[in-house]
Amino acid sequence: MKFGQFEIDVFVEQRFKLDGGIMFGIVPKVIWNKLIPADDKNFIPMTTNLYVLKAHGKKMIFDIGLGDNLSDREKKIYNVTEESAMTSGLASVGLNSDDIDYVILTHLHTDHAGGAVTIENGEFVPQFKNAKYIVSKEEWQVATNPTERTSAVYNPDRYQALKNAGQLELVDANSELFPGIKAVFTGGHTEGHFGLEIESEGKRVFYYSDIFPTSWHMPVPYIAATDVFPLQSMEAKRKVLPRLLNENTIVAFNHDTQVTFGKVKEDRKKYRVEPVLEI
Repeated sequence: MKFGQFEIDVFVEQRFKLDGGIMFGIVPKVIWNKLIPADDKNFIPMTTNLYVLKAHGKKMIFDIGLGDNLSDREKKIYNVTEESAMTSGLASVGLNSDDIDYVILTHLHTDHAGGAVTIENGEFVPQFKNAKYIVSKEEWQVATNPTERTSAVYNPDRYQALKNAGQLELVDANSELFPGIKAVFTGGHTEGHFGLEIESEGKRVFYYSDIFPTSWHMPVPYIAATDVFPLQSMEAKRKVLPRLLNENTIVAFNHDTQVTFGKVKEDRKKYRVEPVLEI
């Protein structure tokens, strides 16, 4: 999909399942189950949608999915039964891992950063040999020092491999990464979580990662139970939602199984998303 001078594509890296209550927090099951029906174990289907942006002569990928190096424990956490489609997914958009110049990681949870590395000779090494990995300074600090609450979703050994290879670039969570590509601090989901706002010639694509993981998460209180600061997540939503109503803005959803790009509409003070194929 082209917008202005930029082009963005998407592919599914992996399919997985998480507990529906985790994804919708305080929202009762009687409500969210109508939106994304759960199976008999209370799990709902999800995907890792990976977005590839071509801009300024560079190829960038936003978050990088679960990858091919999950531990048995992580496979159980994410209910993964399939292999990573990283290679075939990149090929579907005409690329391979060596073509990627930048991997922009909105945060370092396993379903967003597990694929940053692969295993060679029993050691973690960067998946993308020619890429710089962009991470916020705040996120790096908490991810490399996990607590009892976060140890299940952070694996410091993976991140250290990026640093050891000299491919890590730490940035402020509020900064212009490239002309027309901004990291916008949200916090909430993690201490260093940021969204991406991308604009070219008045056309915009917003990728707010786990602040809006699916198109069903538009209402302000629909916040994952894993968010470390849920009130901060809600404030981030309140701030950006009115801006999403702009006709020239598309939202990209990282975990939605049906909608990868959508336009936000308001109907009687309620937000809804219409799938789109072009801006």
